[in-house]
Amino acid sequence: MLLALDVGNSNVTIGAFDGEDIAGRWRLRTIQEQTADEWGILIRNLFTLSKLDLPAVKDVIISSVVPAVDQPLEAMTERYFRRKPLFVNHATDLGITVRYDNPREVGADRLVNAVAGFTKYGGPCIVVDLGTTINFDIVSAKKEFLGGVICPGIGMSISGLFAKTARLPMVDFREPEKLIGSNTVGSITSGLYYGFIGMIDGIVERITAELGPQTKAIATGGQGQLIARASRFVKIYDEDLTLHGLRLIWQRCANP
Repeated sequence: MLLALDVGNSNVTIGAFDGEDIAGRWRLRTIQEQTADEWGILIRNLFTLSKLDLPAVKDVIISSVVPAVDQPLEAMTERYFRRKPLFVNHATDLGITVRYDNPREVGADRLVNAVAGFTKYGGPCIVVDLGTTINFDIVSAKKEFLGGVICPGIGMSISGLFAKTARLPMVDFREPEKLIGSNTVGSITSGLYYGFIGMIDGIVERITAELGPQTKAIATGGQGQLIARASRFVKIYDEDLTLHGLRLIWQRCANP
């Protein structure tokens, strides 16, 4: 069994793979102060509740954009699984060429999404990852990670709107009942939903104009399904794209 962890600024997504199938998936808050033992206890409890066998884990792969948690996760892996984890970075054998000006600047999650997007859907492709930020990661038809676009995330925008106004309420990101809001909550909900869809469609349309009409656009991340439902250009939603990208990279590195 393979244990895959994608550590983002807000959440840690964990997947347990039995071959190519996900036997268990979980999403936890990213808590930078957690110790190796706290991580170990959390994962052990998740496996127990899902009736999965912890000793069946033979390998661990991690993509992380939060350096503070890397050492505790490495210590946890060595202590609870008796092996060193594979941390994904620009120097990992990804199977794609990284064309970024400085490859060290690229977040591991972006590289993982690029590998998964190209492998599963072909190229050219755009992966739209809706997390703390909204990342557009672009892979050419020649298996080249070209770079992308980074925008403020949905949660960040909602929090900023609430924090910087005196009378506007906090709202959830969801599809509104109607376009024209007839009350404050409805107006904000509509503005957020159609505003982000408009932004995403506008960026994807411009990238597609450069890469060609065969470009595929894939959404992943927390609100990806809501975006794909109404987008004109993003029609594919893949909830587990990043986890499968980690599996694909591990398979490549384990069987060079």
